[in-house]
Amino acid sequence: MKSIKSNLLVFAVLATLIPSMGLGLLSFLRYEAVINESVGHELRMLARESSDGTTLWLRERVLDVRAVSTSYILIDALIDETMPRSGLTRIGARELELYLRSVQKKLDPILELTLHDAGGQIVASSAPTPVPIIFPSTWPNTAFIEGVVLPSPRWDNDRATATVMVAVPVLSTRNELLGALSAVLDLSSVKPRLQAVLRSSPTELILLTRDGVPLLSTLTSASDLIPIDALSLLRLRAQPEDPVTFQGHHRREVLGVAEMPRSLPIIIVAERDRAEIFAAWVKLLEFYLLLVAALTLLVGVVAYWMGRSIVMPLNYLTAAADRIAGGDLAVALRGESEDEIGHLTRVFNQMADRLRRSHEDVESVQQTLRDQNELLATLAITDSLTGVYNRKKLDDILADQFVRFRRNQRPFALLMLDLDNFKAINDSAGHAAGDEVLARVAAILRQSVRTVDYVARYGGEEFVAILTETTMEEALEVAERMRSGVDILRIPAGNHLISITVSVGVAHSREGDHSPGMMLFRADHALYQAKRAGRNCVQTAF
Repeated sequence: MKSIKSNLLVFAVLATLIPSMGLGLLSFLRYEAVINESVGHELRMLARESSDGTTLWLRERVLDVRAVSTSYILIDALIDETMPRSGLTRIGARELELYLRSVQKKLDPILELTLHDAGGQIVASSAPTPVPIIFPSTWPNTAFIEGVVLPSPRWDNDRATATVMVAVPVLSTRNELLGALSAVLDLSSVKPRLQAVLRSSPTELILLTRDGVPLLSTLTSASDLIPIDALSLLRLRAQPEDPVTFQGHHRREVLGVAEMPRSLPIIIVAERDRAEIFAAWVKLLEFYLLLVAALTLLVGVVAYWMGRSIVMPLNYLTAAADRIAGGDLAVALRGESEDEIGHLTRVFNQMADRLRRSHEDVESVQQTLRDQNELLATLAITDSLTGVYNRKKLDDILADQFVRFRRNQRPFALLMLDLDNFKAINDSAGHAAGDEVLARVAAILRQSVRTVDYVARYGGEEFVAILTETTMEEALEVAERMRSGVDILRIPAGNHLISITVSVGVAHSREGDHSPGMMLFRADHALYQAKRAGRNCVQTAF
C-alpha cells in the first residue's frame, strides 16, 4: 500500500462494499419481516374466515336436523314408544326407517339419521348399523338451537370421509323431552366453503382433530397428509392465531396459523410453504449480492484509473441511497455522462423508480383491501337475497336487546314468521320465482316496522322481527300488519300471479327469561300453533 492509487482503491472498495452490504442486509432483514408479517396476517384472516364458515356450515346442518326433529311422525313415534303397549300405533318401525332414509337422502351433507328414545335406546335409523352414541346427562340450553356435537369428529373408513355427529332433543308439544335425533354429517361438504375463502391464495387449509389427526384438506386428500409431530401440534394449540414455523403435513417446512372454532372440537390450520413464500426474496437477495459484487468491481476499476475523480459522484450516490433508506423515494440523479458512473446513476434511478411504483402499487392494494373489508363487513351482516339482516347479525341483535332488557327493564317483542306452503311455489313456479317472493315479502316486513326495529332472515323461508320497547298489544298490531300486507301481495310469474300468506308467532320478553333462546323457543312454538290453526294467522306465546 505504498501508492496513493492503491490506498484509494482499497478505500473505494471498502467504502462501496461496507455501506452497500450493510444497507442491503438491513433492507433484506426488514423485507423478510414484512413478508412474515404480511403472510401471517393473510393466514390469520384465512383461518378466522374458515372458522366462521365452518361454524356457519354446522349451524345450517343443525337447523336441518332440528327441522326434522319437529316432525309429527318422529314425535308420535316417540310418544307411542313410551306407551305400555306393543308396537307403534301410528307408524310401524319399518315405515319410520323408510321415512328417515327419505329425509336423509334429501339432505346431502347428512349421511345418517337415527332416532333415540329418552333413555338413549335406538328407535329407528336410516343406516343399517347406526353409530352408537352417549347423550349428555343434561342437555345445554343451546342444544335446542345449535345442537350437541357427539362425539369428536373422526375419519370414517367405511365411508372414506371425515364425519361429525350432532344431536338435537326431540320435544313434545308440551315441551317434554321425548328423546333425541342424531345425525352423522359429511365433513367434506364444508370443503367448497373453505376453497371459496381461499379464492386465489396458495394457502392450504387443513382440518385436524384436537389430537392432530388430519380430517380434510383444500388441496389434497386427507389420506395423503402426514400428521405433524406432537411438539408442533402443541405449539399450534398453545398459540392460536399466531404464525408458527413447523414441519408441515407434506413434510415441508411451512408457516402456519391455527384456529379452534368453539362450535367444533377441531383445529383449522392455514399453512403455506416457506420456500414458496421466500422464493422471490431469495432471488432478490441473489440478485442484490450479484449487483453488489459488480458494483464493487466497477468502483475498484474506476478508482484505480480515475483516482480522486470518483469521490464526488460516490458522495452523490451515497446521499441518494441514504434518502431512499430514510423513506424519501422522490430521488432522481443526473446521469448525463456516458461513462460507468453515468450508467450506475441511471441504474440507480431505475431502481428508485421501481421502488416508487412498487410503493404506489402497495398503497393501491391497501386501499383495495380496505374497500373490500368494508364490503365484507356489510355482507357479513346482510342476507344477499332479501337485503335484511342475516342469522349471525340477528343473534347479535337479540343478545343485545336481551341484555338491555335485563339491565334497564326495557321490554321488547320477537316475531317469527314463516311463509306458508313455500315449497309448493318453488316446485310449481321455480326457484327464481321463490327468490322473488322472499325478496318482496322481506320488503313488506321492512316497511311494517319502525327504523329502530330489526328484520332478519332466520333461515329458508323464515323471518324474525325484533321490536324494541314494544308492548304485546303493539307487537300484535305489527304482526297483523305484516300478515295482511303479505296476504294482499300478488307477484307475477309467467302467465299467472303468485299469492302467498304467512303464519306469525309472537313472543314478549319476560322476567323469567334466562337467555334469548327462551324467547326464540316461545316464538317458534307460537308459530307452530299458527300453523296448526290453519296458517295465515297470528298466534302469541303465553
